[in-house]
Amino acid sequence: MIWIKGAHLIDAAEGRSGNGSLLVKDGKIARVSPVGEDFTTAEVLTVFGCDRLDEVCQVDGAGKYLFPGLIDVHVHLREPGQEDKEDIMSGARAAVRGGFTSILAMANTKPVIDTRALVEFVRMQGERAGKARVYPVAAVTKGFGGRELTEMVDLKAGGTVAFSDDGKGIQSAETLRLALEYAKLTGCPLISHCEDEQLAGPGVMRKGEASARLGLGGIPASAESVMVARDLLLAGETGGKLHLAHVSTKESVWLIRAAKERGIDVSAEVNPHHLLFTDEDVLLIDASYKVNPPLPSRADQEALLTGLLDGTIDLLATDHAPHTWEEKTKPFAEAPFGINGLETALAAVWQELVAKGKMKAEKLIELWSLNPARRFGLVGGTLKVGAPADLVLFDPNWQEVITVDTLESKAQNTPFLEKKLQGFPVMVWVGGKLVLNNRKVIE
Repeated sequence: MIWIKGAHLIDAAEGRSGNGSLLVKDGKIARVSPVGEDFTTAEVLTVFGCDRLDEVCQVDGAGKYLFPGLIDVHVHLREPGQEDKEDIMSGARAAVRGGFTSILAMANTKPVIDTRALVEFVRMQGERAGKARVYPVAAVTKGFGGRELTEMVDLKAGGTVAFSDDGKGIQSAETLRLALEYAKLTGCPLISHCEDEQLAGPGVMRKGEASARLGLGGIPASAESVMVARDLLLAGETGGKLHLAHVSTKESVWLIRAAKERGIDVSAEVNPHHLLFTDEDVLLIDASYKVNPPLPSRADQEALLTGLLDGTIDLLATDHAPHTWEEKTKPFAEAPFGINGLETALAAVWQELVAKGKMKAEKLIELWSLNPARRFGLVGGTLKVGAPADLVLFDPNWQEVITVDTLESKAQNTPFLEKKLQGFPVMVWVGGKLVLNNRKVIE
């Protein structure tokens, strides 16, 4: 029994934003006060069916925001097979510390998540971790080979919520067309990693003036947008449910906007690092800035933000991709692509976009909680009575320096290392269970 009092409640599903209080009972939201009001003690005792207030956990939310737990639909947890980089336990702990109560685990593990047994393994490991909800994403093609489709219906029965060969673009248009048709039987979205491998070649950053100045091989924007155009056309032809991962170019935004106007069933995500950094920020000495797709140009970045604000792009997602310190300290051209994002993404976006007036807090919660829940058919995303009590109490004034010692993730490949950020979750509940308190993950 929990009484969270006097916080600024944000619920995009209900169009609510204002001070109020919320009651949690039996792991679910039991009552939400009208905006600007609180409950009386008698009301609280009646809802909880108890006689004394000392039986109720009371939380002072003054000066803080309370919103539904964030949902990250693009996370690499590396288990099974690469537990030196991350495992499901460490990733789930990092998630709740960043304000994420649900995460989707991508299939590019070793072995690839392409059988029902492996899907069930990921789901069960997430349950054992007991922190964020972990939802498996299964492969589209067996072994990420790009040709033979997985048994999608069986994988769905095992617990998968989406299908993706993320990490590798499906180069065969016919394979993708068949996959979109097959996935319709499951009701699950197909998440597409849009990258034409021939156009991308051996590039390591976005092709442009910055790559030429640094002497690094460039990946043209067309390597993404050409595949976005192809996938949108196939989704329109098949009536499939398509989700575009990590959109990073202005051309992709234009194409998605046009596809939605035509009624194609498509959603898209953008990663925080593509909103916060550009190719001009790339440093030869710091491979934390080496991501795939690569950091965009300023023009691309502006188009991405516009697309988020006008509804062309539906979601924010971290693309949390942990690597070992040894891998990421290699020369830029040799280091693997990927950024550690779960623990810093919310704070960084809040600090750089919300606090600076570029995005409203209500829009942020829509993009990172409500829309992901709706698109992938997940619980949460709302503060409605009866919904699971997946909640984040967020302090916009909490300042923290990101250090190796504070990270719950095994990986340290973040450009925010040793930098101060402001605005962090201070308490997080999953199904009414307190999993983060005063910035500490509860054992």
